Amino acid sequence: MEKEQNQNKQENISEETDRSENLSELNIKDTNVDEEKSYKPSEKSLEEKILELEDKVARTFAEMENQRRRYEKEKEDAYEYGGFTFAKEALSILDNLERSKKILENDDELKNTITLKKTLDHLDIIYKDLISIFSKNNIKPIESLNKKLDPNLHQAMIEIEDNQKEPGTIIQEIQKGFTIKDRLLRPSLVGVSKKMVQGDKKDHKKQENLDQK
Repeated sequence: MEKEQNQNKQENISEETDRSENLSELNIKDTNVDEEKSYKPSEKSLEEKILELEDKVARTFAEMENQRRRYEKEKEDAYEYGGFTFAKEALSILDNLERSKKILENDDELKNTITLKKTLDHLDIIYKDLISIFSKNNIKPIESLNKKLDPNLHQAMIEIEDNQKEPGTIIQEIQKGFTIKDRLLRPSLVGVSKKMVQGDKKDHKKQENLDQK
């Protein structure tokens, strides 16, 4: 009888132990599940995803618009100023024509001859034709003589004493400058006036008196 009672007690104790172990295992599993949930990153809501996509689309369209504008600007510049280099090099033809005229005009053997007159007339015609062609393509000469020096259009090469002109006035054009549309093709090379110093005025008057005698 006592043996049976002891056996029953031992069976009850073992059952309680098993139950406690099962409960502890369940608690551990629940804890692990909770920890996994706490570390799992929260997913974005549908509204947040839509807003993010809208932002990306807006940025893409803005970039496409900027590229289109850059392309249009480059195309316009290529059309408007594509001949810039060619036009600049073509100006050397005008320079050579003017040099040729001066050389012929200073040739003692050709002075006052019909041959010289005819040659200069032909050179003038060629010069005017070139100027006309340039003008049709918006390449125009810069007006310089008797103008105030403009650093954006003129480049002063020499200063010439002249009290009859306001200082900084262009009184000599060494090389004609040109513009193409609203851009400078090349500046005019010029000589500008400056006031005579006091000593130079005296020397100038002495020279005038000597010349009169």
